Amino acid sequence: MIVLIPFIKNDISLTGIYIVLIAGFLIAKNEKADILFLLVGLFGLMGGEYLFISMGVETFSRKTLLGVMPLWLPFLWVFIFLSMKRVFWLVIKKS
Repeated sequence: MIVLIPFIKNDISLTGIYIVLIAGFLIAKNEKADILFLLVGLFGLMGGEYLFISMGVETFSRKTLLGVMPLWLPFLWVFIFLSMKRVFWLVIKKS
């Protein structure tokens, strides 16, 4: 998903693509607590990113969400959170 960022300049289009990929990810295999991870990734990391940006730790040239960050960024975090959860459980099951 990160590879798409330099190629798709429109933040709304990129966000739409991310939402479709996340929906496909959930439809293919909907696991327990996926919605919780989705919400934490979306709102928790949006708040964390906003805090980092307001402290000057990060800056973005694309500022379509809250005037400070790209609209697609929280959805990228959602995908990362869900992926980390699934990889974690795969590792646990293999142990």
